[in-house]
Amino acid sequence: MKNLAFAVILVCGPALAGHAADAKTTWTNLCVKCHGTEGKGDTKMGKKLAIKDYTDATVQAGFTDEQAFKALKEGIKDKTGATRMKAVEGLSDDEINGMVAYVRGLKK
Repeated sequence: MKNLAFAVILVCGPALAGHAADAKTTWTNLCVKCHGTEGKGDTKMGKKLAIKDYTDATVQAGFTDEQAFKALKEGIKDKTGATRMKAVEGLSDDEINGMVAYVRGLKK
């Protein structure tokens, strides 16, 4: 379950400012179904998968940007090897970093 905390991470830094709109679009297109618009994991699928609330500062403190990057780039598998989250395909490393910054920006 801790790996789920890495699944979705996204927003910060002047170098990433140009990617903010792209990250939001990517979030909307690929992440909202499970993580919800605000990142609370309060969707039907999010509840089924017990997705963490990324607006919670404690949840955000539970993973590093590097772990979030890896989760987005490689996906997440559970202890049995089953896919919990697919890798986000077709994004450059800079775009993945923008997604990490976006997720960080969800914290209240």
